[in-house]
Order: sequence, then C-alpha cells, then structure tokens
Amino acid sequence: MATQITIRSDRDTDYKFMYKGEEVTLPARGILSIAEGLEHVVLPTCAMKIMNNLIVIKDDVKK
Repeated sequence: MATQITIRSDRDTDYKFMYKGEEVTLPARGILSIAEGLEHVVLPTCAMKIMNNLIVIKDDVKK
C-alpha cells in the first residue's frame, strides 16, 4: 500500500533532491506530494522537521 508524503519548503532558495534516480527541484516556499512514500526519495542533508506524513525543509542551520 502506497503512502503519500508531502514535502514543504520553508527555504528562501530552491531545494534539489533525488526521486527514482532523477533530480527534482522543490521551489522555494513550494509544496509537492509523493504518492509512493519515501522508498525512492533521497534528501540531501539539511535542517528539516518531520511530522507524520509531512516533511518541512528548512534553511540550512548556520554555525
């Protein structure tokens, strides 16, 4: 059974990640849904918050 995941960007810049071997761009402040869950998703390291089926991509943490 597929689980839909929503990814939302709180970033001021676009965020790129891999989905099924292809690069996908999540526009700054954009939202997208992935119907097949996270099985084929590779998210680069960044600050994020995960709440149930929602992943919120944050701006990188400044040291």
